[in-house]
Amino acid sequence: MAACYHTGAHFSDPVFPDLDEAQVRGMWRMLLTSGTDLRITYEVLQADGAKGKVRWEAWYTFSRTGRKVHNVVTSEFDLKDDLILVQHDQFDFWRWSRQALGTSGILMGWTPIVRNKVQAMAAAGLRKAMGG
Repeated sequence: MAACYHTGAHFSDPVFPDLDEAQVRGMWRMLLTSGTDLRITYEVLQADGAKGKVRWEAWYTFSRTGRKVHNVVTSEFDLKDDLILVQHDQFDFWRWSRQALGTSGILMGWTPIVRNKVQAMAAAGLRKAMGG
């Protein structure tokens, strides 16, 4: 995945809202090496030389809780030289948090408090995975 990104790439989603090129490469390395049961399917919705849009689904076990997750994501891309320059992923964070976090996600997953906590934990995990 890291090889799919252009120099100066930028990535955002509800968990990782603002990653630069090094961080996005580190995120994929972290996600793809830490999971043991990750399964992904995808459907290309739009593609040309400058933009792309993909709907993809991921099934995995969330490592912090051991809970099974099925996440449905829409990714929009700006491309340069056939590589991803900007990627913006959208998914239903409350749906994700209900699956990944259980009761706390059901009760509070829609709140900024939970989203901010998940983002902080993800950022700390990424820093650690990148050796920082």
